Amino acid sequence: MTVTLKDVAQAARVSVSTASRALTGTGLTSERTQQRLTRIARELGYRPNPIARGLKTGQSRLVALLVHNLTNASFQVMAEVVQARLKALGYQMLLCIGGDDPQQESDTLTTLVDHRIDGLIVVPTGKNGPQLKALAKDVPIVCLVRRDDATDLETVLADDPQGAYLGTRHLIELGHKRIGLIVGRQDTTSGRERLSGYVRALREAGIAKDDTLIHAGHFVPETGATGCRKLLDLPRPPSAIFVANHEATLGVLRVTAERNIAIPHDLSLLCYEDMPWFEWHRPAISIVDNGARDLANLAVDRLLQRMDAKSNGNDGVREYRVGARLIKRDSCRQFDAPVSARSAKPKSPSKSSAAKSSASKPAKV
Repeated sequence: MTVTLKDVAQAARVSVSTASRALTGTGLTSERTQQRLTRIARELGYRPNPIARGLKTGQSRLVALLVHNLTNASFQVMAEVVQARLKALGYQMLLCIGGDDPQQESDTLTTLVDHRIDGLIVVPTGKNGPQLKALAKDVPIVCLVRRDDATDLETVLADDPQGAYLGTRHLIELGHKRIGLIVGRQDTTSGRERLSGYVRALREAGIAKDDTLIHAGHFVPETGATGCRKLLDLPRPPSAIFVANHEATLGVLRVTAERNIAIPHDLSLLCYEDMPWFEWHRPAISIVDNGARDLANLAVDRLLQRMDAKSNGNDGVREYRVGARLIKRDSCRQFDAPVSARSAKPKSPSKSSAAKSSASKPAKV
């Protein structure tokens, strides 16, 4: 049976109020009494009821992090950072997965209200602005990675326009003029801004934008597979592909392996957002790093400040940016001449092609 505070008080032969003050460290109880009550509570297996305590104090010590998935390595890093920061301050993090689905996001927000959370960091779908705005009247909220254009919520973003610009310019400097882009949905902040950076780099280099080289879609591996096939099947396939939809990277790597396309000999590949095995892949994959750890730390800083100040109302739009950086590895090469293998259809690899394709598969560690 559950041991209650009343049980602890009876075992210690003190009042319930004295036991409560001793175990919460509040009120006037002697150090000796506090130590004795703590020992008795431990021996009986007493655990405080956080819901009851939250009702009494007005604080649940629960903070929620709502992200789309854990396929994206950036979301994994963010969850780890937020968890560690909150735990050090005596908060518990509720990790929620919304699947980038507006209805699932809405249902999750309703559940979090029932749990009386003290704060929320959310990667919004952009479809539940009114609900988020209503929640923000009572709960401090910080948006992360994406902006919700229907609200004036405080937001922490990566510098995606600059990151995509740096990545595209790098490929152009290597001599690539036909650069395929696989990017996120255009109704999302990251999708729009990464496309804008790509277009800006092309424009500055005097390269006309070719819509057949651009494929936008949901943040899932299937988007990468579909986009990669379409790009490789063009009469003039690209000499480089910039995968600016992080989840799509897995689909792109699958298709290049199926078609025996060696990276970077047959096709240069640049990806957005890092994940640990990119560096271990052979060849190591060049990336644009969005600074996931810095994004998470800044989001926690901003949320804690809002929680401390209890500033939840309409106090104007505040937007913060974390700089992106290009990390050059081995998956991009100087472009000199077309290689017919880029448009090759699936076939049984010869000994030479098998040797090349092995270079594009993850190394065994």
